[in-house]
Amino acid sequence: MAVKLNKRAFEHAKKLVDEDRVVLDERDAWSEHQPSTEEENEFIRLHGFDEYGKWYLGIDDEEKEDTKARYKFPYGDFKKVHRCAVLSAESRAGQYKHFDIENAAAHLHGMLDKVKSS
Repeated sequence: MAVKLNKRAFEHAKKLVDEDRVVLDERDAWSEHQPSTEEENEFIRLHGFDEYGKWYLGIDDEEKEDTKARYKFPYGDFKKVHRCAVLSAESRAGQYKHFDIENAAAHLHGMLDKVKSS
């Protein structure tokens, strides 16, 4: 599997944090906050895979372009960046040695912590 950083998604996430479009939740909340399969499908139907991909820090270039399987490491719910998703992405990317994605998630984590402390 050749998973690499989705630079477009990283830039999108940073912009959302700068706009204060964030949910400063706890680490374990992602299982409750992540979009359901139905919500993902509806988002794709309304906006297409190009927009869908902007919500995932990783791209698996061995997967076909217009498939969900191509996108890894979600960081939000199609509206806001979720701290719990960023923490999960940071941890999992490190586990699988996707260091570019881990570093991007760590950067977002730092940005979110600054928002949280202000």
